Amino acid sequence: MTGYTDDAAEVLDTTTCWALIDGTHVSRLAVSVQGEPDIYPVSVRAHDGTLTFRTIPGTKLATLVTNDRVALEWDGVEEDSAWSVVVRGTARRLDSAEQVAAAGSVVEPLVPLVDVPTEEWVRVDPHAVSGRRFRRAAGTGGGRRAPAT
Repeated sequence: MTGYTDDAAEVLDTTTCWALIDGTHVSRLAVSVQGEPDIYPVSVRAHDGTLTFRTIPGTKLATLVTNDRVALEWDGVEEDSAWSVVVRGTARRLDSAEQVAAAGSVVEPLVPLVDVPTEEWVRVDPHAVSGRRFRRAAGTGGGRRAPAT
């Protein structure tokens, strides 16, 4: 038993997708590293149709210099359904103090999951947003809401 119904997946509209990811900060960043796909967990903030995250210098940041096309993916599990949202876009490192200040000035602070000095900011300008919702079979939710990641 999979815990899901035989119902077809519900295709989510863009507004619903943004509403789902708005309060869900942990995402997976998909990039191409030397021609191979790779995925990294990132703490992301969605605000006014853009996405920002902080990172440390390393593979993620270096990769974005040579290949700025990325995808971010979120999942959530609720009592009666599960959902997945993917945003494809162009990433760029925020270079100027003004850009960084603007990214950091949004009402809700962006707090990384791990306590490392994430001093570099990246902005993703979305090109495409898609999402699906899957219905869960009765009794598989356990009456609790699992944290969305």
